[in-house]
Amino acid sequence: MNKILILIVLLIVSAAGIFLYINRFQKPVEVSQEVLNKLNENKPTLSQDEDRFLNLLEQNAVSGGPPKDGIPAIDKPQYTTAAEADSWLLPNDVVFGIDYQGFVAAYPQRILVWHEILNDQINRQKVSISYCPLTGTAIGFEASVTKDLDSSFGASGKLVNSNLIMYDRISDSYWPQILGKAINGPAKGRNLQEFPVVWTTWDKWKTKFPETKVLSKNTGFVRNYDVNGDPYGSYLREDKGYYASDRLIFEPINKQSFSSNKDDRLKPKTVVVGIRDKDGNAVAILKDSLRQQKKMEVSLGDKVVVVDYDQSLDFYQASVKDTKEAINAFDAMWFAWVAFYPNTKLIE
Repeated sequence: MNKILILIVLLIVSAAGIFLYINRFQKPVEVSQEVLNKLNENKPTLSQDEDRFLNLLEQNAVSGGPPKDGIPAIDKPQYTTAAEADSWLLPNDVVFGIDYQGFVAAYPQRILVWHEILNDQINRQKVSISYCPLTGTAIGFEASVTKDLDSSFGASGKLVNSNLIMYDRISDSYWPQILGKAINGPAKGRNLQEFPVVWTTWDKWKTKFPETKVLSKNTGFVRNYDVNGDPYGSYLREDKGYYASDRLIFEPINKQSFSSNKDDRLKPKTVVVGIRDKDGNAVAILKDSLRQQKKMEVSLGDKVVVVDYDQSLDFYQASVKDTKEAINAFDAMWFAWVAFYPNTKLIE
């Protein structure tokens, strides 16, 4: 009888703990009047179609399972040297590399898969490195909601088109990662400034950048950062699990019809190089084609964008042909890219 009583008490305590845990993370951000005033200055003007699209994304956001901040962002990253990282990273481990204002660092996929967002400050600029495992997208953002309003980001617990929806901790607005634009809240319609995150392997990255810093496994959280710890599958094994199957966990939406959007020009998880502008013009390049051709020119709205393949990293750089202005491009699974940009051009 005492054992049964103890079991009941333990169950009650566990349930209470889960309740407190969930409610702790679902507490809304308190937005100050000063923040609201700044966000109301030079507020973006949205066309009727754009406003409808942002509303559509918000309405079709679904729970990814964990509550708000249930997937915890890394807010105090620690770094090790390449030599130290060699003791636990394999040569073909996926890493996300940045070379931002002279700061060179690698972020192992097997760490970020558990956190999805990392917040840091580089040369007085707050930045966020984001990774969505369900859409295969890694993007760097300058964490400025406006020109003079810096923030940091967390995982909202919501997804749209299977893509991570971030929230900023100063206005509590929601930002789908692929879109890079707020779909609701005081910052609705604003875009984040992006910078490239290189999807490559540890061996390729450290060969090109031997003095690179590497995100440490000492994150402050207890997670399985080992080579077989990825809960979705593996980019290293022959059986890659979710990353290679045609199975989708969450159905994408369609910009025009509100219905499920499927585009059979490519298999759902084929990797494309996605390029878009703030006007919604979008191009997807089959990554295998870019590997073969090494250099491509594509039309994006009224601009021509040059994409140069870098074999040493198995990645690329994109810039506007006339002005040489860098433009962000990133790997994405086809089903997710075309769900956000159903009118995208496809270069095969």
